[in-house]
Amino acid sequence: MHGKEKILAGAIALLAASTLGAAANEKVTFGTNWLAEPEHGGYYQAIADGTYAACGLDVTIMQGGPQVSGRPMLLAGKIDFYMGGNLLSAFDAVQQGIPMRVVAADFQKDPQVIMSQPGQGLDKWEDLKNADQYILGDEGAQTFFQWMVTDLGFDAAKRVPYTFNPAPFIANKKSIQQGYVTSEPFAVQKQGGFVPNQFLLADNGWDTYATTIEVMQDTIDKRPEVVQCFVDGSAKGWYNYLYGDNKAANDMIKKDNPDMTDEQIAFSIEQLKKFGIVDSGDSEKLGIGAMTDARIQSFYDKMVKAKVAQTGIDIKKAYTLAFINKGVGLELKKK
Repeated sequence: MHGKEKILAGAIALLAASTLGAAANEKVTFGTNWLAEPEHGGYYQAIADGTYAACGLDVTIMQGGPQVSGRPMLLAGKIDFYMGGNLLSAFDAVQQGIPMRVVAADFQKDPQVIMSQPGQGLDKWEDLKNADQYILGDEGAQTFFQWMVTDLGFDAAKRVPYTFNPAPFIANKKSIQQGYVTSEPFAVQKQGGFVPNQFLLADNGWDTYATTIEVMQDTIDKRPEVVQCFVDGSAKGWYNYLYGDNKAANDMIKKDNPDMTDEQIAFSIEQLKKFGIVDSGDSEKLGIGAMTDARIQSFYDKMVKAKVAQTGIDIKKAYTLAFINKGVGLELKKK
């Protein structure tokens, strides 16, 4: 082979290799349920550090937000994966005959928190029902608050709407307010000048998983390797985001959501770790994303009792454990 032929052959080989590489990385879209934030950090991390790419996926994150309805896009096949909030939507899908399944739960604990002001007789979980008013959003009022009323004796008449402004809570020292442990306590600290008491619902019996990965059954059946890559990549992304260098992921988050500040990001990550939102309980042995039949059954039973979920739902159709509980990424955990 002459020099020119060698160069040409080399160029063809390079072209073939690059074409194969491009073909190998299947394009998929993950819809989140809110604007980019550290609570989505593991997914951004897995894009930023090439974790998804390493197992064959080219992942695009489609931000959620107040005007975005991501789940209908999943049902219509417009996106491949969707970030669920808690398990109630998965139960609801079964009831409606929608073939959607949860394949991983990247939050072991729902970040939902109830806040109170210190030194006002509302310093213990048991005291909170005695508050003058409960500031709760509509969704919370229809879900976890029903459980709080049924199981814990909270007074439904004391609920007032939450407008996503902490001012009424700050003004009324005898009130309690809902929030995300990664967000609202920060806002109260900034605007009220005090650190509120924070009671994680998950630490007091609200045992749903959160930040789930939802996917249509058709995708599981036809592209199981794509589902496995996304689930594994997300778990590794979360380990690297929480315990490694997360600067590139945070830069991506700030690019997608310019309102996100470094101070808010640092607070959120600290809270995720402190409260064991992503990595605690079963995930410590089974890996991030872990779920168990027993815990899902426990949550379903509570929701039936609180009349939030209907009786008789075949909850085994709401999820699958086939892609998780394999300890993927445990070696990436750093203290």
